[in-house]
Amino acid sequence: MNNVKVAITAVLVAVGVASGSALAASKTATVSLGATNAGKVLVAANGRTLYLFTADKGGTSACYGKCASVWPPLIAASPSVGAGLNGSMVGTTKRKGGKLQVTYGGHPLYLFAKDTKAGDVRGEGIVHFGGTWWVVSAAGKELTAHPS
Repeated sequence: MNNVKVAITAVLVAVGVASGSALAASKTATVSLGATNAGKVLVAANGRTLYLFTADKGGTSACYGKCASVWPPLIAASPSVGAGLNGSMVGTTKRKGGKLQVTYGGHPLYLFAKDTKAGDVRGEGIVHFGGTWWVVSAAGKELTAHPS
């Protein structure tokens, strides 16, 4: 019975991570502002919080493999911004393999697999995969205040 529970849990986790990755990939993406416990931060079209990674350098992603399964990159060839954001700050950076990752203020943007709904900021301030993960302000800067 325990083996069945372990197998079911593994499948559910895999489906959750895969769906997070699927949400992160599209031809277009709109980056907007959303309200969270950490303040107004960048969110994807589905309302899920976007993060920057301090290990990224020069606008290039340092998150691949297992890192990208936990922190799915926001992938889109034609990103845009919602109200309150500066359109000149949105762009893309080429990932290994050629996909384009959305950037804002020069920072590649990521979702967090454990954020399950709009407004979640479970990844805020986590030190993981060689850097720290922060939510992003409208100014394109990391917000380092931990939500209460």
